[in-house]
Amino acid sequence: MSKHPAKLDFPVSQVRRYLEPGPIVLVSSARGAERNIMTMGWHTVMEFTPSLLGCVIAGGNHSFGLIRDSGECVINLPTTALTDQVVGIGNCSGAEIDKFEHFGLTAQPATRVKAPLIAECHANFECKLADDALVDKYNFFIFEVVQAHVAASPKQPQTLHYQGDGVFMVSGKIISRRKLFRPGML
Repeated sequence: MSKHPAKLDFPVSQVRRYLEPGPIVLVSSARGAERNIMTMGWHTVMEFTPSLLGCVIAGGNHSFGLIRDSGECVINLPTTALTDQVVGIGNCSGAEIDKFEHFGLTAQPATRVKAPLIAECHANFECKLADDALVDKYNFFIFEVVQAHVAASPKQPQTLHYQGDGVFMVSGKIISRRKLFRPGML
């Protein structure tokens, strides 16, 4: 492989194919007796302590109102075993169907929020809205993770990373460079 690969011009509207911030997640929400799940790829870690996550939730999405009104949600981490459910959830509206029922997913009570956990997911992060200053302008929510639940194994689950055009990349092999990091920088 060349040290300096040849590069072509690329449409700026498609850079997300290279820069998606992390794995696809399923966001569960609730308002009163109403509940929903949405598929999301637009999220980023913003701070470690407190644990803050930033997420873009489109204003036209059914979950937007549920989360805006309740001020909470659960960010659930699916593995490749849920690929078809991830796609299906993203292709329909919770205003029309109960996505838990329709996709055969198990809603479990959360510890610190009213939104349900998705039992089939590898991890569940209970979140409360920490800052909504950017919601009206950019649909950007800043959540604090107030409780986390993670499966004991596998330590490195196979997660989905969306690249656009209906294509996902699966998390790959692990490369460790722990020895090269200073202890405080890990």
